[in-house]
Amino acid sequence: MFGVGLSITSADVAQTFRYPKVFLSALAAQMIGLPIIAALLHLMTPLSDEFKVGFIILAASPGGATSGFLTYLWRGNVALSLSITSVNSFLTLFSIPIVVNLGLMIFMGSSSHIHLPFWDTVSHIFLITIIPASLGVVVRQRAPDWADQVARPAKFIMLVLLAVVFVFKVFAGESQGGAGLTWADFVTLSPYALVQNLFCLSFGYFFLLWIGAPHTSRLTAAMESGVQNTTLAFLIAGNLLHNEAMVKPALVYSMFSFWTACLFAYFSNKIVSQ
Repeated sequence: MFGVGLSITSADVAQTFRYPKVFLSALAAQMIGLPIIAALLHLMTPLSDEFKVGFIILAASPGGATSGFLTYLWRGNVALSLSITSVNSFLTLFSIPIVVNLGLMIFMGSSSHIHLPFWDTVSHIFLITIIPASLGVVVRQRAPDWADQVARPAKFIMLVLLAVVFVFKVFAGESQGGAGLTWADFVTLSPYALVQNLFCLSFGYFFLLWIGAPHTSRLTAAMESGVQNTTLAFLIAGNLLHNEAMVKPALVYSMFSFWTACLFAYFSNKIVSQ
């Protein structure tokens, strides 16, 4: 999130807010559309209730460093991506506890003892999103030349750090903070994770097509909708709900969402360029 903040300039944000319809539509697609898609999809699946809630947690998590990097890589609207990420990071302080608790109520019933504490969740998300992103913005304002030099390698460093977290969750034992993912879990979850991923990518793109947004903005909405902040999902499921089974959907999803997003961007760019 520090790297995301380091990339944000006042000119980028001002340009985005000159076209509020596109910005608000992309934000709504992510914050409202994705949880609804996940809930409707998993009402029909035979997965365990904990896995279903895990997919709701994933859908409630905003895009992050990876979606911004993909937008940059595939020539989307980077200013729009950064603006969505920065605003969404603040809004999800309040939306995530509400959405996740609704998911718990729908799939595990009101009798479940599992509950996501609102203010504890707000404070955790604040510490790992708002504070580092704000520090990045401050550094950008105070030392813009240095920020420009650091921003590009920082994108790749962010990907390496995300990979470290991912490898740790896959291979570490549950007592060391790993998710305890088994081959059976992977086989069970992969088809549903892939379907949710494709629905989210397509929804972000075609919702903005429906409002008449240009291709670069549609592509950005697809990246923001299809590549979630899985490390935040790990925090919510593992650290706040203390349920490693709910971590597993996000873990399996993260194994291929980067690559499916790249394929989606490649073919959509190719089709538009023809």
